[in-house]
Amino acid sequence: MFRLWGKIWKDNHMLKDTVICDDSADTRTHKVFRALEEICYEFDLSKPIWLDKTIAEFKRHDKTRFYQDNFVEEIPFDYLEVHVIEED
Repeated sequence: MFRLWGKIWKDNHMLKDTVICDDSADTRTHKVFRALEEICYEFDLSKPIWLDKTIAEFKRHDKTRFYQDNFVEEIPFDYLEVHVIEED
């Protein structure tokens, strides 16, 4: 099972969180993108842009943060954090 934890933070407080589970036999990359899409749908957000810094951080730690620079629209929080918490 693959699980991705999405959290919205503002002023060092977690406002919302959700965990997306994926049992498909798809690639890890497809699972991450699909889970991020579901997180954004649940939080009513536009999909963030993966910048080079974001990609490098995710590859290194299985966790990254999407700040205002990653979004086209204005966001009412400090950042969206995603974290892989389980992988098969």
